[in-house]
Amino acid sequence: MALPFARSLCLCRRGAKRLGVAVADARRGISFKLEEKTAHSSLALFKGDTGVKYGIVGLEPTKLALNVERFREWAVVLADTAVTSGRHYWEVTVKRSQQFRIGVADVDMSRDSCIGVDDRSWVFTYAQRKWHTMLANEKAPIEGMGQPEKVGLLLEYEAQKLSLVDVSRVAVVHTLQTDFQGPVVPAFALWDGELLTHSGLEVPKGL
Repeated sequence: MALPFARSLCLCRRGAKRLGVAVADARRGISFKLEEKTAHSSLALFKGDTGVKYGIVGLEPTKLALNVERFREWAVVLADTAVTSGRHYWEVTVKRSQQFRIGVADVDMSRDSCIGVDDRSWVFTYAQRKWHTMLANEKAPIEGMGQPEKVGLLLEYEAQKLSLVDVSRVAVVHTLQTDFQGPVVPAFALWDGELLTHSGLEVPKGL
């Protein structure tokens, strides 16, 4: 039996709202925090585990819980959410660090390695006021980025791409072709200052 017009219209509106939420959620990238149990002893998390600070002395390794997931040699921390599909965008406030690496890594990369050193991590690195890509310890310069307060990262899993985004212009500055063979997570390394992450963002229009 046909529904009365008013009830039918109401149902359609509720359906449209549900559909809109689903579409919006599909556009929104991953939401993550930094995983403390992976953080090297020289790193401390803050602001609800969305930021990371470097300490010259750091925590005494003996005071940290024994954990095979913790990075042992390098000041690295991974995010707590893995990606296996889709397009995802997040931003990192970098203005308070002069030496860092940001990108993604295999969830099971060696905890004795550093992101950018092996071939299972893909990063953009900033040091000596210059940007580079880094994979398997090989660097390539990036031009036109300067020293922004915040940068964006666009991960396109199926397309096997990771891009560095100029937030002020909402434009891709450089794209790394990747070789994902399994789940990857946002990854961070730093040797001074602090980084603050901003996740759960929609992919900006035009990217």
